[in-house]
Amino acid sequence: MTLSELIDSAEQQLQQAGVAFGQGTTHAFDEAVWLVLWRLGLPLDADLDTEGARTITEAEQDQVATLVAQRIATRQPAAYLTREAWLQGVSFYVDERVIIPRSLIAEPLADGTLDAWLGADTRQVLDLCTGNGSLAVLAALAWPDVAVTGADLSTDALAVAHINVERHGLRDRITLIESDGLAACPGPYDLVLCNPPYVNADSMAALPAEFRAEPELALAGGTDGMDFVRALLRDLPSRLSPHGVLVLEIGHERAYFEAAFPDLSPVWLSTSAGDDQVLLLTAADLHG
Repeated sequence: MTLSELIDSAEQQLQQAGVAFGQGTTHAFDEAVWLVLWRLGLPLDADLDTEGARTITEAEQDQVATLVAQRIATRQPAAYLTREAWLQGVSFYVDERVIIPRSLIAEPLADGTLDAWLGADTRQVLDLCTGNGSLAVLAALAWPDVAVTGADLSTDALAVAHINVERHGLRDRITLIESDGLAACPGPYDLVLCNPPYVNADSMAALPAEFRAEPELALAGGTDGMDFVRALLRDLPSRLSPHGVLVLEIGHERAYFEAAFPDLSPVWLSTSAGDDQVLLLTAADLHG
C-alpha cells in the first residue's frame, strides 16, 4: 500500500464514521492526512505529489489503523491524540486541559490587519481567556516590542500555556496569571485580545462529542452566550488605556451580541469564517 492509498483509506473511514471536524481541520481528507503523517513521523507539510507513492509497510499500516480506530471510537479530537495543534502555521502543545486553538482572532493578528489600530504607544497587550496561550504567543511574535499578559481562570489551562511559552522561548515577554475575568488584570492595556466562552445554551446542548471533549468552562457562555462578555464590557473601560482597543471573538453569536449591546457599533473584522465573528471596539466606544 502506498502513502496516498493509506490516506484515502483513512479518509473513507472517517467519513463513514461521521466524526466531527472543526478543531484544526474542516474535512475528512485533511484530518486523514494529519493522522497518517503524524503516526508515520512524517512532516505535516510533506508534498503528497512526491511522497504519495512511498510504500508503507504492514507494521506502519497497523499503527495508522490503530490511531484512526481510536479517533473514531473515542471521538477524541485529533489534536488530543497527537498532542499538537497549529494556528497560523505555528505549532502548539495541547491536551485535554484546554480547548484546541482555532481562534479567528489569529487571522487579523497575523496578517497585519490589527496594526492599523495600534500605535507607537502600544506596549501592553492582554490575552484574556488565554487557554493554551496561542494568541499570547502569536501576539508576542507579531509585535517584538510589546509585553504580553495571558490570563485565564483555569489553572489547568495556564499549565499548558506555560509549556507553549517555554516552547517558543518567550518567558521574558509573556506573563501568565490566574484571573477570573479581569479581576487580577488591573491594566492599563493598549490592546486586549479575547476569545471568551460564548456558546449559547442551545448550541452547547447540540455540540458533537468531539467538542464536548473540550473543557466546558472555555465554551459555555450562558443562555445567550453573552455572560462573560457582559462582565468584560462592564469592567474593561477602567482597564484600557485612552487609545486602547478590544478585539473580541463571538463566533456565530452576532445576533445575541447585538441584542445584548444595542448601543455599541463595533468594527467587524474579516476572517475566513466571514465578517461577523470577530469585532473591534475602541476605548472611546466603550466609554460611549
